[in-house]
Amino acid sequence: MSLSPTDQIAAVRAFNRFYTRRLGVLDQHLGQSPFSLSEARVLYELAHRDGLAAKEIGTELGLDPGYLSRIVQAFDDKGLITRKPLPADRRQYQLSLTAKGRQAFAKLNLGSQNEVASMLAGLSADDAIRLTQAMSTIEAVLEQRRSQPASFVLRSHRVGDMGWVISRQAAAYAADYNWDISYEALVAEICAQFIKNYDAAREHCWIAEVGGEPVGSIFLVKATDEIAKLRLLQVEKQARGLGVGRALVEQCIRGARERGYSRMTLWTQSILVAARGIYQSSGFRLVKEEKHHSFGADLTGETWEREL
Repeated sequence: MSLSPTDQIAAVRAFNRFYTRRLGVLDQHLGQSPFSLSEARVLYELAHRDGLAAKEIGTELGLDPGYLSRIVQAFDDKGLITRKPLPADRRQYQLSLTAKGRQAFAKLNLGSQNEVASMLAGLSADDAIRLTQAMSTIEAVLEQRRSQPASFVLRSHRVGDMGWVISRQAAAYAADYNWDISYEALVAEICAQFIKNYDAAREHCWIAEVGGEPVGSIFLVKATDEIAKLRLLQVEKQARGLGVGRALVEQCIRGARERGYSRMTLWTQSILVAARGIYQSSGFRLVKEEKHHSFGADLTGETWEREL
């Protein structure tokens, strides 16, 4: 069926009205959260790309500078973000989520996930597939994807890498989540055991590099003869947004398959939303949650698993 340009415009506008009403984004707040859709999008960008300049967020989301400024001020007043003047332009600010901000986003993200899961649960398996495929088609047609050449490489671990992993893991989590030195002790213990008991046939560590400098790491270790464990995924701030984390996880999964494991497991925390997003999109599913107090913080530990 062929539609005239006028009919095509009317069809797109009708779909937009239907879908925004269906998702509830015409309400003052997104779902059951205290955030508007625009506020939620700003939180999402900060959760996945820490250290962004306010101007970058406004440009990418198409937000009016005045409106964005009000959102940023509201987040600052609530203790959700920190603001640091950019060295190159003191009038511009670099934004980062605080631990409270990450917790707020984790709650928002879980609520949104549950709402979509509830919507899909009301559909047959065939209809759910049709719906998601249609959404993928819309995205593929409208999105002008930016091709970015690979700017990082993954290599095997070598002498000196364990010291780097311990130092950077401890510093990153202290800065981002205010975890205490007990986390550094845990990472040091994991790395020490990896070196002492290293089994090249069943275990491995990969280091990501940009320009010859390490910017990320991941470990594949033996849990049982059948189960591999993913540990210590970490990506430096300057390399986030390049796909380093996803590449490390995919390499770890491939490595586990090649080494004959049938299942893979990992332990993470609910506030680590960027890592959780990578795990979920890589086929892991959440199988267990447990509240605990570790590293000087009240946390919710999560166990994720996937079949290989």
